[in-house]
Amino acid sequence: MPPTHRRPREVDTSRHFCPHPHCDYRGWLGSGNLRAHGHPSGGPWRPFHCTSCGGSFLETHGTLLHGTRVAVELIVRVVACLAEGLGIRATARVFEVDPNTVLHWLVEAADHLQAFARYCLCEVHVRQIQVDELYAVLSAMKAGDLSEDEAIRRLSRSPQWLWTAMDPETKLLLAVDVGTRTLVMAQRVLHQVARCLAPDCVPLLLSDGFKDYLPAILTHCGC
Repeated sequence: MPPTHRRPREVDTSRHFCPHPHCDYRGWLGSGNLRAHGHPSGGPWRPFHCTSCGGSFLETHGTLLHGTRVAVELIVRVVACLAEGLGIRATARVFEVDPNTVLHWLVEAADHLQAFARYCLCEVHVRQIQVDELYAVLSAMKAGDLSEDEAIRRLSRSPQWLWTAMDPETKLLLAVDVGTRTLVMAQRVLHQVARCLAPDCVPLLLSDGFKDYLPAILTHCGC
């Protein structure tokens, strides 16, 4: 965008881009097409205006904080407690919020963190990868199978296997997945690992001897 002769902008918008699908500048950072406005109704977030397509959006677009009026510190502390292993109902009691709200924040955080991990874990160079499965007991819940209330109230538990792929030298987790101990899961985990590695990276793969690792490794790493 050509510079204007107006007063220089004081709000840095170089780390944001226009999210509107029909904008010519969609996805482009630091193109000079965004203008920041004041805080509407005294809110904490600024709205951005795109001078190319004329659209507007909040600076929290695409983040966990978008569309919520709750304090940032509360959401961060709730997610931190969940990450430390505190249950949904216990977290709701501690912070005096509805359990359904805690579950909603957990799902939103998981989606954002998964996207962040996929963006960062690419073109990785490692010398070794350890793949293993751990027997675990996790809450049985699949997307769309249970309502939010039922997902929280449900006390039944089902055995699952926690699959991991880790670089033993840097302790970098390349893949974490949950499922049955089958060839399908072995293929899925190795596919996640292969997607993270650089094209010229062929690491030493170490496992516990589970027979289904061999066809999965050959499928993704050659003969």
